[in-house]
Amino acid sequence: MDLLNRVMIAGRLTRDPEVRETASGKSVAELSLAMDPPGGGKSRDDREQSSKDDSIFVDVVVWEQTAETAREYLKKGSAILIEGRLRMDCWEDRETGKLRRKLKVAGERMRFLNLAPARSDGGRSQDQPQDRAEASRGISRRREVGRERISHGTSPG
Repeated sequence: MDLLNRVMIAGRLTRDPEVRETASGKSVAELSLAMDPPGGGKSRDDREQSSKDDSIFVDVVVWEQTAETAREYLKKGSAILIEGRLRMDCWEDRETGKLRRKLKVAGERMRFLNLAPARSDGGRSQDQPQDRAEASRGISRRREVGRERISHGTSPG
């Protein structure tokens, strides 16, 4: 029986994408995504004083056209949504000889999120008034990369 292995995560890049080519010429990008836990099990007052220690960091790997798009358009602080599956990387530590493991997300689709820029003081800024107005008119500014084509334009409605 095949079990479900699907992941959808949204966050901001903690560093610029690291893109390289494999020996066979395929592009691969390593991304590091930071996200805040939803509510974090805290009250509203506690969430407002939340520290960076509450953030969750996830490593993501994307391939081929998605990796090239990441190289071209993404940078530290970019907000994205990743759809993919969990993958376990295993290797032997060169110094200790012990088996090491790391859980990563194998990204299959990537969507650029239109969020207000991250604030340097660690807080969250509100959506720009223009963004709220566009959202209320149904204007879509998202870009999706992966199995589907990049799309721009207006939503039906």
